[in-house]
Amino acid sequence: MDFSYSEKVQRLIQKLSVFMEEHIYPNEKVYEQQLNEQDTRWSAVPPIIEELKKKAKQEGLWNLFLPDAQYGAGLSNLEYAPLCEIMGRSPIAPEVFNCNAPDTGNMEVLARYGSEEQKKRWLLPLLNGEIRSCFSMTEPDVASSDATNIQASIVRNGDEYVISGKKWWSSGAGDPRCKVAIVMGKTNPDAPKHEQQSMIIVPLDTPGVKIERMLSVFGYDHAPHGHAEITYEHVRVPKENIIWAEGKGFAIAQGRLGPGRIHHCMRLIGAAERALELMCQRVKKRVAFGKTLAEQGVIQDWIAQSRIEIEQARLLTLKAAYMMDTVGNKAAKTEIAMIKVVAPNVALKVIDRAIQAFGAAGVSDDVPLAAQWASARTLRLADGPDEVHKAQIAKLELKKYD
Repeated sequence: MDFSYSEKVQRLIQKLSVFMEEHIYPNEKVYEQQLNEQDTRWSAVPPIIEELKKKAKQEGLWNLFLPDAQYGAGLSNLEYAPLCEIMGRSPIAPEVFNCNAPDTGNMEVLARYGSEEQKKRWLLPLLNGEIRSCFSMTEPDVASSDATNIQASIVRNGDEYVISGKKWWSSGAGDPRCKVAIVMGKTNPDAPKHEQQSMIIVPLDTPGVKIERMLSVFGYDHAPHGHAEITYEHVRVPKENIIWAEGKGFAIAQGRLGPGRIHHCMRLIGAAERALELMCQRVKKRVAFGKTLAEQGVIQDWIAQSRIEIEQARLLTLKAAYMMDTVGNKAAKTEIAMIKVVAPNVALKVIDRAIQAFGAAGVSDDVPLAAQWASARTLRLADGPDEVHKAQIAKLELKKYD
């Protein structure tokens, strides 16, 4: 396996790193300040984000995630990995480069499975960063880690489909720019287990769509993006809004979640790298008991262990990316499952050590560590909990001995 970066990727790494230093890190606090100055944190998007998006477009740092050269940068998963990692160092960076979830996953679904009309109406505005989207799969009343449990109904009625059900953790639905949801539900409960579900496009201004509330994550509201609980009550959309075909929802979900999971892992490695960087800077300056924290044996152990764990997680993520590129997502499912367990847990450990090194400042919003920890902790659940991935890894391992 060759993990070396091409000249093209090296140039993008350099450009992206410079952009982060000049525009992203200095404006993290500006973003929060502008957000809090509004009448409500959900009413508008901080102006700085749109200013930065324009700069990113001008620099050619746009839609880097999409391997389809017709719509994106045409980078492989392995080529995108270091770029996504850099973006993961800041909570505002992915959106600036139009590489933020859940829009990335939704764009991939539309690019791969959408009709020409669906691409024209929804994919192109998303690619241009003109609108945002959400993904409605998880439900409050069932264990959604098993997607076949989903109970929301999608029923054909003449030239329309009628959608009914309750969803939550529809990330992005709070954003005033969010115009459309991709909804997963059952079209045929009597079909084979993995052919009962379908995905359908639902504009959020359709009658019957009601955002019940925005959910918090460890006290963070993640405004104006947010995570919504949404009721779909007899929502009618044209039959043309079905994606691919009836019964293909589970297959689409599996195709969507592979890249989505590895992108999360790439960003988590970036968050861990920044936490380690902040920790090292901090402990070289702080003095306790007559010497700098950096001279304390326990701190040195934290730093060494963090570097070891980050390198291990990165190498496993690069291996998964390489396999996705060379043998396909299905053949790489064990590696994808492994990194989805490893990356969040590594990030949590490294960020936690950095918080400890910062002391009380580490749990404040003066540094990004607390927010990064909260986000990393959710990713032990999002796109499948650790336990589901471990169960899959164990089953695949045991198969070798049949």
